[in-house]
Amino acid sequence: MGSGQSTPLSDCLNAVCDGRSSCVAYPDNPLYQISWVNRYNLDIPVTPVAVTRPETTDDVSGFVKCAVSNNVKVQAKSGGHSYANFGVGGTDGELVIDLQNFQQFSMDTTTWQATIGGGMRLSDVTDKLHNNGKRAMAHGTCPGVGIGGHATIGGLGPSSRMWGSCLDHVLEVEVVTADGTIQRASEIENSDLFFALKGAGAGFGVITEFVMKTHPEPGDVVQYSYSSTFGKHADMVDVFDQWQTLVSDPELDRRFGTEFVMHELGVVITATFYGTEEEFDATGIPDKIPTGKVSVVVDDWLAVIAQQAEDAALYISEIRSAFTARSLAFKSDELLSKDSITDLMNYVDDTERGTLLWFLIFDATGGAISDIAQNATAYSHRDKIMFCQGYGVGVPTLTQTTKDFINGIISTIQGTVPQTLTTYPGYVDPVLTNAQGSYWGPNLDTLGEIKSKWDPSDLFHNPQSVAPSTLDAGQTSHAHRRRTLPLMWNHGH
Repeated sequence: MGSGQSTPLSDCLNAVCDGRSSCVAYPDNPLYQISWVNRYNLDIPVTPVAVTRPETTDDVSGFVKCAVSNNVKVQAKSGGHSYANFGVGGTDGELVIDLQNFQQFSMDTTTWQATIGGGMRLSDVTDKLHNNGKRAMAHGTCPGVGIGGHATIGGLGPSSRMWGSCLDHVLEVEVVTADGTIQRASEIENSDLFFALKGAGAGFGVITEFVMKTHPEPGDVVQYSYSSTFGKHADMVDVFDQWQTLVSDPELDRRFGTEFVMHELGVVITATFYGTEEEFDATGIPDKIPTGKVSVVVDDWLAVIAQQAEDAALYISEIRSAFTARSLAFKSDELLSKDSITDLMNYVDDTERGTLLWFLIFDATGGAISDIAQNATAYSHRDKIMFCQGYGVGVPTLTQTTKDFINGIISTIQGTVPQTLTTYPGYVDPVLTNAQGSYWGPNLDTLGEIKSKWDPSDLFHNPQSVAPSTLDAGQTSHAHRRRTLPLMWNHGH
């Protein structure tokens, strides 16, 4: 279908646009794939039936109603890209609603609650909060990620152990639901929908606006960086074991966030402490971090955000490329033994990688995130203390050798742990056999019931989203087959 071919769907979408340019694009538009679809992972092709760019919530409502009347699935894109994966929405033939025009922002200086448009990117959120009272909230480090996906899937970052995940800051939303109705949702109003939107948002509606709590910016912030290059990754077994022991300490100061990054030439450990250098020293953490080539810098909040974005860009570039990504989550009783760490490092050393651009990133989590009950929001990983994500980037193309290498990392780790490890839905893993169970675990049945109430026809669909619990056996089987297609929605770290 294209703009030159009149169909019931294109007629409906064009009527909503009412002559406005840059409102909808079809596959025959020369700029459709380059600037409208604009895939983040070039290894996974996707052709939406159309991409829309609404300007108002009424536009969103109109586009949703067009999709319903033409039996077309819908996925929103939050104006940015996904930290972990694909970032355009759904599968072939779906309607994408790109919220890049939703850039509204206001701050209530009495409550210090911020109202944020569903298409704003994290870098702009940081700037707006700073310029409106020097406020802050927890979020990830990739500046190009959109808040709409980030704050509805989890939203993890260096300050999350101190303040909770990004979605833990969400107090209320404006959302367009599957019948095209514009709703408000909070713990008081449409609380079941609000539960689902805080952790599984892509399958439940299009959020056009958030009301979020904020915090005063920290004063001094200590940044720590340790780097090492070496002959073999096996030389780093003790270093990783020391880092894992540190982050698994249940008494670890919540002002501390850290990650351990393996790459072709060595290891980098980055850490952030929200306080003074004297306070950092008083925690005892400096005595427990691996020492060597160490850099410690004390700076302010904005400078630290900028540095974290720069660090993240070393591993997860803003540049669109072909890559593979796999991930795992760890509870305190699922951490790697010394023998398991050795097995992992030996696997990395002994296996053909197919690329020089690969990374294995371990993040510390827990802290304030774990204060909230597992069944309080759709986000179910309250009991996790560590995540890992493996990436292999194709230059210029992604080879099966690189995919096999990253898959082998995951299977090597998984093989050393008695339990089946799950993963955070913000670290999308398209080859999971039971993605929904891995992402939402004990909350999945409740989410299926809420989906049946708010979106019984599965309008808001992607290959790994929550299915309505009312689907009969035949529909469930068909839905599961659909969900084996590559995942393409936008959410972020």
